[in-house]
Amino acid sequence: MLVKHLLSMKSDTAKPWIDSGSIVTITPDITLGEAARILAEKRIGAVVVSQDGRRPDGILSERDIVRQLGKHGVDVLSKPIGGVMTTQVQTCTTGEDALTILERMTEGRFRHMPVVDEQGDMLGVISIGDAVSGRLKELAAEREALTGMIMGA
Repeated sequence: MLVKHLLSMKSDTAKPWIDSGSIVTITPDITLGEAARILAEKRIGAVVVSQDGRRPDGILSERDIVRQLGKHGVDVLSKPIGGVMTTQVQTCTTGEDALTILERMTEGRFRHMPVVDEQGDMLGVISIGDAVSGRLKELAAEREALTGMIMGA
């Protein structure tokens, strides 16, 4: 299964990353508190940080916020996310294999990945849950095909 299939499998109601046709992004000057509010409002686990709304400059997850709260206390919520976000953002393209992406996420210990086109512009975001769901559907189809072959269907 390819990444483009993972994106297409998401129903409109399951695309909290998409807001009126564009990907939800925040800028690095937004505070951790504001970012936490956006994550809660959109019911997402991470948000892409981007100056232009097209290319990922970073990513901020719920885990990043919790780690900062644990280290610095609630005062950190008034600090900008620019110094906290992950700046080495892993991205993928629609033509990549979903199993490979799942392995990259597992090895890198991250759960969200922007999908970009050839120019580096974002097309969407996939989560590790999307990759697992795609893999399970792929395995179910393989099982059904093998069962059909064995049963002579």
